[in-house]
Amino acid sequence: MKKVTVIGAGNGGMTAAYHFAKKGYEVCLYDFKKFDTQIKAIEANGGIEALEEAHGCKMILPGFEKNIHATTDEKTAAEFANMMVMVCPSFAQEILFSGLLEYIKDGQEIVIMPGNYGGLVLSKLVNEKRPELDLTFIDAISIPWATRIEKPGVLTIMGIKEFIPMSIFPKSKANQSLVNRLNDVMPIPVEILANPLIAGLENINFGGHPLITTVNIGLLENFDGNFNYYHDCCSHATANACKILDKERLAVGESFGYKLRTELEAMNALYASNYETVYDFNRASVTHGKVNKGPNSSKARYITEDIPYLFVPCYEFAKLAGIKTPIIESIINLANAYNETNYYESGRTLEKMGLNGLTIDEIKKRLS
Repeated sequence: MKKVTVIGAGNGGMTAAYHFAKKGYEVCLYDFKKFDTQIKAIEANGGIEALEEAHGCKMILPGFEKNIHATTDEKTAAEFANMMVMVCPSFAQEILFSGLLEYIKDGQEIVIMPGNYGGLVLSKLVNEKRPELDLTFIDAISIPWATRIEKPGVLTIMGIKEFIPMSIFPKSKANQSLVNRLNDVMPIPVEILANPLIAGLENINFGGHPLITTVNIGLLENFDGNFNYYHDCCSHATANACKILDKERLAVGESFGYKLRTELEAMNALYASNYETVYDFNRASVTHGKVNKGPNSSKARYITEDIPYLFVPCYEFAKLAGIKTPIIESIINLANAYNETNYYESGRTLEKMGLNGLTIDEIKKRLS
């Protein structure tokens, strides 16, 4: 039986383990001992359940999958399969990978969902700690599913994308055999992007989550996030701001010679829809309409993950290219004030990606 290891037992990791098992894979699901709620639930229940209906909405992919080995042991997880799929918040990528690194072997393939330039960061870590290792890093723009953990060991899967864009680093590893393996394990077709910089810039969370959450934070906090997030928190005004934000992202891509999808093009393609505006998509998307709860704090991942790990890298690339990004910077500055921090320093900088001191042409050469 084919095997795969899933690193991280949050919403995405639990769903990955469930869906990979549903596809016939033997799965090892790993998480830290101090975050072992889902690991213990799987052990107690004998597997993972996905509900058929929740909150009055029909869910997808219901069932129960038991061919899942849940563990908090790093050695067991690293040695279980050649391909490991890391599904965790970006701030945990280095922490989780560092714990596994002692047991990782030559030739292993690390899929990161979402990547958020994680392949570059982890590759730098390998070069510093175990330079003899020959690994492949695959950065996905997102996770395939719209999903939530309903209670320990139980999922609600609201929707799934049509395909999942990914980059392969180093690019020399991007052969058809690897692409075939990725297509076999993933529940939807894989689209291969040119490099992890494009994969990071094309993360669809960039366009909606940080801006919409930041400008709505007063109501979200005071009403405990009790909104249909995409429908209630997107207005004509916020959609207009998202459009200008998207132009900044596109300009950064263009400065590197990359033609990126617009936010609307990406959402329509990924969800097989044909909406004319971002406002229409957020208000009418069937999948997103099932998300009946919004963030309830400025500490929610739509700010604490998407801003330091998507906005800050984009800002860094823009600064390198001499491009002004007033909306991006405004959102970072507000988030800094909300959380009394400095995401410009703690976020994913050029230095942390191993790109500090390089010109645009040198970065492109390194990624090619």
